[in-house]
Amino acid sequence: MELVNMKKSSRPGHNEGDLIPCRECDFLHSFKTIPTGAKALCVRCGAFLYKNIPNSIDRAFALYLAAFILFIMANAFPFISLKLSGRMEVNNMVSGALAFCRVGMCELGILVLLTGFVFPFLVIAGMLYILFPLRFGYRPWKMAKVFRMVRTLTPWSLLGVLMLGVLVSYFKLLDLATVIPGVSLFTFAALLIVWTTAYSNLDASQIWQHMKFAPMGNGMANTAAGQDMIACHTCGLLVPKTSPDGHTYDKCPRCESPIHSRKSNSIIRTWAFIVTAILLIIPANVYPVMTVIKLGRGEPNTIFSGVISLIREGLWGLAVIIFIASVVVPFLKITVLIFLLITVRKKSGWRTRDRSLLYRVTETVGAWSMVDIYAVATLIGLVNFGVLSSVIPDIGATFFAAVVVITMLAAQSFDPRLIWDNSERLK
Repeated sequence: MELVNMKKSSRPGHNEGDLIPCRECDFLHSFKTIPTGAKALCVRCGAFLYKNIPNSIDRAFALYLAAFILFIMANAFPFISLKLSGRMEVNNMVSGALAFCRVGMCELGILVLLTGFVFPFLVIAGMLYILFPLRFGYRPWKMAKVFRMVRTLTPWSLLGVLMLGVLVSYFKLLDLATVIPGVSLFTFAALLIVWTTAYSNLDASQIWQHMKFAPMGNGMANTAAGQDMIACHTCGLLVPKTSPDGHTYDKCPRCESPIHSRKSNSIIRTWAFIVTAILLIIPANVYPVMTVIKLGRGEPNTIFSGVISLIREGLWGLAVIIFIASVVVPFLKITVLIFLLITVRKKSGWRTRDRSLLYRVTETVGAWSMVDIYAVATLIGLVNFGVLSSVIPDIGATFFAAVVVITMLAAQSFDPRLIWDNSERLK
């Protein structure tokens, strides 16, 4: 690995008075030192701006290293074992993905493998690649590109959703056979805690101080667009639309990420994803998701009938979780995005801050609908006892997974800054 020698610095990632752009409403703030452990939020839309984490590089490196070790352990030992009539089935983290492929549903197997194994591994490995040299005062080769990959894959690394799906299937399995938790189940729980702590202890501005650029902007407007500037979504650098010699920037000069004042064709692309999701959500709720066979008998279950089945079995808590994650959230997400698209189209200035918050919540909760797919993956990977007991996935699971992925893409395609652009035009 090629390293560039850097003088180690303990300075924060920003200097007092530097301009900080909000990535959700484009409003510019003057950087001010905040108390240790505190977060700075946008005064206009309430979005996160920056935080003060002392020794962030050292803390994050130690935590991501621990996460890497726990990740290897979680995949090296049995996850859950199921015992029925003297027969034993053992599951690990990738068993569900492989089980999907065995029954001819490789599209779901690939999705589970990517979001539950490959992407989290790449995020952890990528952060270690960046943080290990930085803590010794060196800048790793292609650091910006690796960090951009990490930022892109983080929303698709669904370890928390996977854990919830495993817990749902665990309680469902108690009615079928004897369930034996494996070492990896507890290791995975520890991994989830360490993963979350590592993310919360990372101050990204301390990474970019190793590629220091002079602050830009003339302070004559409230927004980056008002100053003819573009805020890089990867490193936060304010970049002028054109250089003094007339050259137009299409990439950030610091991290080389593609830059754009607003997401290209945001409205059209979001509408395309939403219409596709509406078309897919009908078969996702009409067709069965899986069939549970007990002693040679069983009937296909749709998402809703599965919720009813959990209620009949007295598992009210699980029924509520599945109903909210698999029924309420997808419908609400589509409804909210349609509402935002319409209000942006009408150039509405109504309750802009509330609409920004609505978008933020919608983008965050959307991935939790994958809990049903992870639960099915765990079940089909474990319950394989022939006529005694088995679980068979159905086509509804494919449609539902497509709805989850497409609505996540729709939320990522929508540019929340458009909400505030309309508000500015009305002034």
